[in-house]
Amino acid sequence: MVSAVCAGALVAAGGTTWAGSAPQADLAFHGSAVMNGDLMEVRLTPRNNGPTAVPDASVRLSWSVPLAERQRLPVGCARTDERSVVCGTGALPAGGVGDQIRVPVRLAERPAEVTLEVDTAWGGGVVDANRSNDRLKVLVLDTGDTYSF
Repeated sequence: MVSAVCAGALVAAGGTTWAGSAPQADLAFHGSAVMNGDLMEVRLTPRNNGPTAVPDASVRLSWSVPLAERQRLPVGCARTDERSVVCGTGALPAGGVGDQIRVPVRLAERPAEVTLEVDTAWGGGVVDANRSNDRLKVLVLDTGDTYSF
């Protein structure tokens, strides 16, 4: 039997891993954003494409403009700086979808457009080799139209 040590995990021929290897999952975020004046609402649904369940994770939402000082954020969300909010996703089963997260915010100004960045803040201790579906940038115009991602 041929074996090798890779990133702290002992891997045997055939792909079997032993204790010490980090579990793998593929987190993804899909949703929408709409802006009217200084009000913006983001709705997103977390998904775990597997193969491992995620006990909990968090998503970071960042805006290209500062948020107003006072915010009424939903339970499970916290402001981390003048332009960012982090929200917990809850547990995500392998191959499953989490609950929709709705985050309404007030912007400090009334911009014509805002870039919203969505990114995994914490992956619940799993390794996500495919970061292309959980790191997103969305241009949202002040039109009242819904922009999907």
